[in-house]
Amino acid sequence: MDPKSLRVFLSVADALNFSRVSEVSHMSVSAVSRIIARLEAEVGVPLLQRDRRSMRLTPAGLDFLTYARDALNRWNEMRRVLGSPEHLRGELSLFCSVTASLSVLGPVIETFQNRYQQVDLMVHTGDQADGFQRVLSRSDDLAVSGRPEKLSNALAFVELLQSPLVLCVPRRDCAVRVQLAAADPDWSLVPFILPERGVSRELLDQWFLTLGIQPRVYAQVAGHEAIVAMVSLGLGVGVVPRLVHDGSGMAEQVEMIEGPGSLPAMSVGLCTLKQRLKDPLLSTFWAVAAETYSSSC
Repeated sequence: MDPKSLRVFLSVADALNFSRVSEVSHMSVSAVSRIIARLEAEVGVPLLQRDRRSMRLTPAGLDFLTYARDALNRWNEMRRVLGSPEHLRGELSLFCSVTASLSVLGPVIETFQNRYQQVDLMVHTGDQADGFQRVLSRSDDLAVSGRPEKLSNALAFVELLQSPLVLCVPRRDCAVRVQLAAADPDWSLVPFILPERGVSRELLDQWFLTLGIQPRVYAQVAGHEAIVAMVSLGLGVGVVPRLVHDGSGMAEQVEMIEGPGSLPAMSVGLCTLKQRLKDPLLSTFWAVAAETYSSSC
């Protein structure tokens, strides 16, 4: 089983769609299908259960998924250890939100790629609240996330920046703006659009508790970018990190306002498994990230 086949299988297991994997891998659908068929022949059992409408991993496929991740990680780590530190090569998998890929990782990636041009950086985007679990499950090597109050003992975290949480309201005339125009608005009646989970939600729950406010939750949303979009439509007041407001592309459609009390700041940084910091490639990226932000302070 070659590393390329294992990488294709991991992509298929994540997307559960041959067409999507063929697009991102720059392969034909038939080539992806042949690789999976060859792996199933080698293993001796089906790894995927397919019909006309859906695809899912079989029980054997779930077991093979664990094997494939571990085997590929061991292969990459062996290549890195045997390679020269001055000429790092290999692949790192990074997870972050769409906003963080530019505003947080962008400067780090630019510096790293200028120094280590034989390293492939694979960036996956999604809800930053999933970052810790993706690192713990070894789906990704590193993730950008806010730092929770309690961090798993298995994880290492390096802070890159602090981003205060901010209240956002729609700029256009709407019921929400009318409600907030009162001299002393009742914040328990204001419709809030909040993150459904993650570090920012933990900070907000504590903020509301400290102020003695039982918020009226209009919607709970996965991903901070979606909150800004919903606020711009006039659906409620949103709370997001300042870096999301500034980098969302919708800053002109929403307005930051003062709230009933000072909102906390979120510590944003990189996390990884502590044991992975022994990997020269990962530890080098970790050091470049810390250096990039310490030099910009």
